[in-house]
Amino acid sequence: MARLSAVVAVVLVAALVAAETASAAVSCGEVTSAVAPCLGYAMGRSASPSAACCNGVRSLSSRASSTADRQAACACLKSMTGRVGNMGNAASIPGKCGVNVGVPISPNVDCSKIN
Repeated sequence: MARLSAVVAVVLVAALVAAETASAAVSCGEVTSAVAPCLGYAMGRSASPSAACCNGVRSLSSRASSTADRQAACACLKSMTGRVGNMGNAASIPGKCGVNVGVPISPNVDCSKIN
């Protein structure tokens, strides 16, 4: 588990760098950076989302203002849920943070249908 945490940390640093060069749509780097503080709650290791998690979700929500942004964010979240594994609490994060992101957090969502 420590190795997974180290890998996630390295990916997040790389994502932060990549986010600086993002263009029109929200990048996966931006999405990953925004939701990284949510992983503990999403994976059932925390009782509730942290303030940093909710701030990241709010930030992502404000950045994903167009259909293309929301579809890009959806694809990143879908990919992340598929790679990370059991993220059973992930879908409840926006509601717990009081944010409507307009993007379901699920490995089964059809991102092309996001408006």
